[in-house]
Parts: sequence; C-alpha cells; structure tokens
Amino acid sequence: MKAYWRLTQAQLLLFLRNKNIVIWSLLVPILMMAVLGTLIKGGNTFRLDVAVVDEDRSSASREFVQSLKAVRGVSVEMEEDLNQGIHQVKRGDRQLAILIRKGFGRHLAQRGEKAPFKEIVLYLDKSNPTTAQIGTTIVSQMVDQLNKRLVGFRPVITTETVNIQSRTLGYIDFLVPGLLALMIMNNNMNGVAGTIASWRERGILRRMQATPLTSATFIAGQITARIVLNGLQALIVLLVAYLVFGVHVYGSWWLLLVLILLGTLTFMSIGFIIASLAKTPETAGPMAGLLSFPMIFVGGVFFPLRDLPDWLRPVVDAIPIGHLTHALRSVMNEGAGLSSLWTPVAVLTAWMVGSFVVAAWMFRWDAE
Repeated sequence: MKAYWRLTQAQLLLFLRNKNIVIWSLLVPILMMAVLGTLIKGGNTFRLDVAVVDEDRSSASREFVQSLKAVRGVSVEMEEDLNQGIHQVKRGDRQLAILIRKGFGRHLAQRGEKAPFKEIVLYLDKSNPTTAQIGTTIVSQMVDQLNKRLVGFRPVITTETVNIQSRTLGYIDFLVPGLLALMIMNNNMNGVAGTIASWRERGILRRMQATPLTSATFIAGQITARIVLNGLQALIVLLVAYLVFGVHVYGSWWLLLVLILLGTLTFMSIGFIIASLAKTPETAGPMAGLLSFPMIFVGGVFFPLRDLPDWLRPVVDAIPIGHLTHALRSVMNEGAGLSSLWTPVAVLTAWMVGSFVVAAWMFRWDAE
C-alpha cells in the first residue's frame, strides 16, 4: 500500500511539472470554452439573417418590417437593390431575401376588395431545408395574422401556450459537457499511450519490473493519479463555466463524478492498448490521434448527434465518446438520473471491461 501511494504521488507530481500536460489538458479546454462562448454569447442558437427590399415604402410596409424585426432570432437588413439581396442568399451571407412589392399598402387599405396578388415574395435556398422552412413559416404566420386582422376574423376556438421549460439553455450549456468529454478522452487515451510508450522505450518500465512493485500496483497508481487529475480539471472547467458564463449543473454532482470516473477508466484502458501496439512514442501519438480525431466530430462534442448523417448512426452508437458526452450533457443540462442513463453507462462499462481485458493481455514491460 505504501508503494501504491508513493507511485500515485510521484505520478501527480510528474503531471504538475509537465507544462505541456497543464497547457493541453486544462488551458486549451478553458480557452475553447471562452472563445466559443464569447463568439456565440451563450444565448439563442437560432439566427435567421434576412435581407428586405421595400419597393412600396408605405407606412404599412414599414410596419410589416418592424414586426419582422421583433421576431426573436431574426436579423433584418434593408437593401435597396433586389439583385444584391438575392446575391447575398446565393453566397450564403443571408438565409432569406424578402421583396415587398409596390402596392402593398394600397392593397391593404382596400382590404382585399380586389383580386389578391402576391405582394410579398420570398427568395430562399431550398438546398438548406431547415432555414428555408423556418423563414417561410415565420413570414407565412405574419401574413396570416395580417389577413385575419384585415377581414375582422374572430376565431371561435383559441389556444393557450404554456411554457414547460423551466430553464433557458444556450450553446455554452451544450458545449461545456462536450469539452469535459473531450478532455477526458485526450488526457487518458492520448496521454496514457504516449507516456507508457515513452517509459517503455527509456527502460523505466523494465526497472520497475525488477523492483518488488507489482503490475497491479503500477496500474492502480496510474489510474488513481489520472482520476484525481481529471476530477480537479473538471472542477476547474465547471467553475470557470459557472462564474463566467453562468453554466449550472442541474443534476447530481455524485453522478457526474461517477461518469467522469467511468470515462477515465474506459479511455485509459484504450490508451494502454495503443501503448502496447506502438513500438515507439513517435508512433503512439499518431495512433491515438487516428482514433481520437474522428471521435471529436462524431461524438457530439461541438454539435448535436441528431445533425449527423443517418449512415453514421451505427458508428456513433458504437464508440464510447458519444455516450459519454450524452450522459454528461443529460446530467448537467436536464438533471437526469442514473435510471435514464443506463444505456450510455452500459456501453461505457462494456468498453471499459473489454478494453481492460485486452490491455492486460497485451501489456508488456519492455520493448520487443
């Protein structure tokens, strides 16, 4: 037991003295959170940029434009030239261009006595169905309300809207759990692979093997040191997120720590496998990067998994990073309990056990 605590303490001191570990494992996630959180401002994730060309220039058309500007998430820029607005949509600078034709106000004053004509024209890119549908829906609802008001329509049956969301979540709330998962993966899978491969090449593991130190004590010390390190790093990231951006943990802190522990053990086991396969530290880094880099984009770190193509779903359902980000995000943002997270916990546990068995079978103290 004394050797175990000495080894754990020594490993923690090595972490703290290594500036690269401190920078890449702690400061980079905080910097990414600060940059992305500042740019996106942690608020509404929906934004529709609209170019409006008002040929009518009447009080009615100006009122219509003001109503459009009042819609949350809609940014309106007035344009003099219709071709310029259409060009902005084609270039992707705007999602929608709206033309208010001349005669809009006069036709409203006549209250539809003459045959209707299309006073409002929408120019949009249907290759982006999401923004096209949102833009069309917003304008259609505004026109529908205007028509009902003009003809004096009084509905017999009305509806009431009740907000059942008790908290407002922005992109920063989505991002922070993903950064925690990314930090856990990099610290353990990439970190263990490079460290063990380096120690093996330098003969440190061979000298440890010659001491009374057992492999179980060595691995236990590694695990304990990295669990402590990940826990402290996660706490610092969460404190920065709370103090700077107002990010809260709505679920159980104990469950969050359990998930961090489970993620640490899972990616550590994978890191030991990579360290056993790598001949040198120079090959361990690229091998770990070959696995971790794709997982950043298909693991739900920076954008929701629902936005991924359907053909990637089997891959996402199989890899551990996606389940870890989902579980952390559910606890932090939704206050989910363990009963609703049995699927990601089961997948992570299966990865941990399977990887540990393979790592124990493949582990070697010295280079071949």
